[in-house]
Amino acid sequence: MIITSERISLKHLLTAESLSDQEVMGLIERAQAFKRGEKAELKKQQYFTANLFFENSTRTHKSFEVAEKKLGIDVIEFDAKTSSVSKGESLYDTVLTMSAIGVHACVIRHWEEDYYNELIQSKTITTSIINGGDGSGNHPTQCLLDLLTIYEEFGHFENLNIAICGDLTHSRVANSNMKMLKRLGANLYFCGPEAWYNKKYEAYGTFKPIDEVLDKVDVMMMLRVQHERHEGNSEFSKENYHTEYGLTTGRAKKMKKDAIIMHPAPVNRDVELADELVESYQSRITQQMSNGVFMRMAILEAILHGKA
Repeated sequence: MIITSERISLKHLLTAESLSDQEVMGLIERAQAFKRGEKAELKKQQYFTANLFFENSTRTHKSFEVAEKKLGIDVIEFDAKTSSVSKGESLYDTVLTMSAIGVHACVIRHWEEDYYNELIQSKTITTSIINGGDGSGNHPTQCLLDLLTIYEEFGHFENLNIAICGDLTHSRVANSNMKMLKRLGANLYFCGPEAWYNKKYEAYGTFKPIDEVLDKVDVMMMLRVQHERHEGNSEFSKENYHTEYGLTTGRAKKMKKDAIIMHPAPVNRDVELADELVESYQSRITQQMSNGVFMRMAILEAILHGKA
């Protein structure tokens, strides 16, 4: 796949699959440029963004904050608990307000899937929407930073064998990544409890027990068990999940030496991934977090280019 030097402009970023291959590779190129220390190419004017997080977040939220500050963007503070949301204000009216006061882009994480549809159909709201995660739907910025991490490691996606393992049903990361990785030419395996597997994933890859793919994969992408979406009904204890479905130290020894381990974090240590593997030589989890800043800088730059 060819990297393009053409600058990317975006109106919104709602799903990863809405991007063309050229846009994906253009964002990867810009993220790599920022990682090398290059400066943003933006008009010399004041830009405002707001990070509207209605679900808890550390990596995505703070990664965007760092990215915004590196780009010289003024970030409008927002806390759902102390805003008019506590008085019953709708998401639409919150974003309408941000648009009216001159915010150029809103990064939004919300529990409702596809929350952004109403916002982008509005004729009054002019602020750009960057989806920071919608329920169990999509997580495009995580997907793009994962693509960056894989591309840095292998230089391509074509014919890479990638296993996505764990809480598939509830994972917006899996939903975004499976679609993009398949489109970019990777071969996908899905692993984990069969109760958390959906037949619709058959369009993207093959469901296999984790022990059957260990020596085949180039990337072992583990997913967090999302206890908050199971409403306390998970049938798996920490210990038996790790033994049956997790990447134990014993399983890791069966992986190819040049295979890498990924996880969107936060990691439930000794559940989906053995504690000692989180910072092992094959792990790229810390690199994913670092890459998140540079990819989000590239995304913000592209969105603000779209405002020009």
